[in-house]
Amino acid sequence: MSTAEKPKAGLEDTVACSSAICYLDGDHGVLAYCGYDIHDLARHATFEEVCYLLWHRRLPTRAELGDLQSQLVAARALPEGVLRLLRALPAGHSMDLLRTLTSALGHYDQDANDHSAQANYRKAVRLTSQISSLVATMGRMSKGLGPIEPDPVLGHAANFLYMLTGERPSGLATHAFDVALTLHADHELNASTFAARVAAATLTDIHSTIVGAIGALKGPLHGGANADVMRLLLDIGKDGPVEKAEEVVRARLARKEKIPGFGHRVYHTEDPRATHLRQMSRDLGQRAGEPMWFEMSQRIEALVKTEKKLNPNVDFYSATTYHALGIDVDLFTPIFAVSRVSGWTAHVLEQFANNRLIRPRAEYIGPEYPQRYQPLDAR
Repeated sequence: MSTAEKPKAGLEDTVACSSAICYLDGDHGVLAYCGYDIHDLARHATFEEVCYLLWHRRLPTRAELGDLQSQLVAARALPEGVLRLLRALPAGHSMDLLRTLTSALGHYDQDANDHSAQANYRKAVRLTSQISSLVATMGRMSKGLGPIEPDPVLGHAANFLYMLTGERPSGLATHAFDVALTLHADHELNASTFAARVAAATLTDIHSTIVGAIGALKGPLHGGANADVMRLLLDIGKDGPVEKAEEVVRARLARKEKIPGFGHRVYHTEDPRATHLRQMSRDLGQRAGEPMWFEMSQRIEALVKTEKKLNPNVDFYSATTYHALGIDVDLFTPIFAVSRVSGWTAHVLEQFANNRLIRPRAEYIGPEYPQRYQPLDAR
């Protein structure tokens, strides 16, 4: 293989499939779902509209949206067997629980043995609804609290916050979380989405594809950065004023340590999702009476931009946004799945519809061929 043909590490910039779901332009900071700019969707669309868009490649009519909302509401309740399993599993990493319990959902799905396109779509809707209920219930039970029944009157974002906290959220909190779900819904062939598509290409069941995606998301090079951001901020905040943020970050940079929430594999300008999360972090922090987390974040952003020429990504301000909503750090990565399951399932359905087994090749760099077998005593 010539040098020009050598594959790039991590398959960077390698086109692995054709897709009509997500468009990225890293040089100009563009993210679009099915042709709709993320800024337009974040300002005007609900998460339910975005789900429909990802699954159908167009925005719904009022009747179609109402029908999808009804389907999501009908699927919210978790099977009793899954709740028993949640109680029985030992305490551990929240993503471990989510992975195991999502797999368990497949055993209780009424379409488990039907792999038609219509059944797979119904399962995509159910998974999007049930994973939201599952993560909210995990959050409550981790605190020793009992699960809360979903409220059929509430939309997807509001119901999650209600099932998590037991209180109906304010309009600001609902809107902020709804926008956060929209911003995280899809991002082309990221590691977890690619894992889901590779699994789907074998024609396995849709629950298995989502379990694979969750397993990939658990890896710290893909998920968890916003949790690391919040842990950094909390660590700084416990010892001093917001001004100390620059001192701590300068020391980390001097030690050649990475600052979580900065830089992106695709974007060479500001991550367009960070633009909205920055504003929500400020507004929610002020409303909660804790503006220091946003102020600290701004100081860190300015320093890292100056010293490292790096922009914040989607994780940086989502950390303080979730914190202001009263969400525990351990739930940050599972909440990513609450949103991204819409994109995962959209990609899986697209893969099923025009499938070919994904089977790339590897560049061989092992011992020279042919090697001659030597008898055991002669080695």
